[in-house]
Amino acid sequence: MNNRAVLLANLGSPDKPDTPAVRSYLNQFLMDPYVIQLPWLLRRMIVSLFVLPLRPKASAEAYRSVWTDEGSPLVVLSQRLLSAIQKKTAVPVAMSMRYGNPSIESELLKLANIDGVDEVLFIPLYPHFADSTVKTSIVEAQRVIDKHGLDIRLNVFEPFYQRDDYINALVASTRPWINEDNNFDHVLFSYHGLPESHLTKADPTGGHCLKSADCCQVASDAHVSCYRHQVFRTTECFVEKTGLQPEQYSVAFQSRLGKAKWLEPSTVNTLEKLAGDGVRNLLVMCPAFVTDCLETLEEIAMEGAEIFEQAGGESLTLIPCLNDHEDWVNVICNWCEQK
Repeated sequence: MNNRAVLLANLGSPDKPDTPAVRSYLNQFLMDPYVIQLPWLLRRMIVSLFVLPLRPKASAEAYRSVWTDEGSPLVVLSQRLLSAIQKKTAVPVAMSMRYGNPSIESELLKLANIDGVDEVLFIPLYPHFADSTVKTSIVEAQRVIDKHGLDIRLNVFEPFYQRDDYINALVASTRPWINEDNNFDHVLFSYHGLPESHLTKADPTGGHCLKSADCCQVASDAHVSCYRHQVFRTTECFVEKTGLQPEQYSVAFQSRLGKAKWLEPSTVNTLEKLAGDGVRNLLVMCPAFVTDCLETLEEIAMEGAEIFEQAGGESLTLIPCLNDHEDWVNVICNWCEQK
């Protein structure tokens, strides 16, 4: 019997698109010390006094705008991916969410109870490293193992931002939109943003990240945990394979929260600038996400399109994430089965 099982982990979603469910989800998410990197008491005050009183209602409205008859797009699409993978591999595979359901704890316990399983390959479904995505997921998985005294080894899959198989799948999934026959003026790579402090805190050298304008292009041990370097590298790999020219694409960062200094340029400002520069037909892809979610379907396809059009653009087209694209399914199956 195969002694390996595989646990996939995505970010998560509220159980329902209503204010109480969103409040519960946001409380779990924002009280994570890897998300808001402040002492517990200060974090508790910010979340309780400034976020939870008002934000859940507005966020619930946003979730309702993308909610499907089957449920949350992120969860539904993640389950479709899981089903497609399970049909192609004999390795036990489960899907979990860092926040909300199905939890890392519930799915890890199920895998640990399968006869003969003594290793879990843990694959956080984030191409790029960040404390607020990859690290917190690993910490949670290890917490569950320690809490329940599970006799299993956790084997963590490294961020895959420049792996050839991932890049090839990303290129294949975008081919219907990025080709010579498609009439587009520009491609915007919109990555999820991070506070700059997250990068400097994760810098193992203590003196590389954000110390110079070209820090992401200068070789350094810091790049192992540098989100900014890794998203630029994903873009470079994608551009190399598709032949996009420098004037045909831009990189920006979305989803800001709070008053801290975040990575620049912002997606909102970039959308307005591109429209002002004469871009009329814009393609937007969000490679920080492998699954479409609120940040792509509502923040980009709805809000972003409105911002772009109000600034003078004609059409903004969101290129879907990898979701359950056949090439992506095959890539994950290969990861599940690799020795």
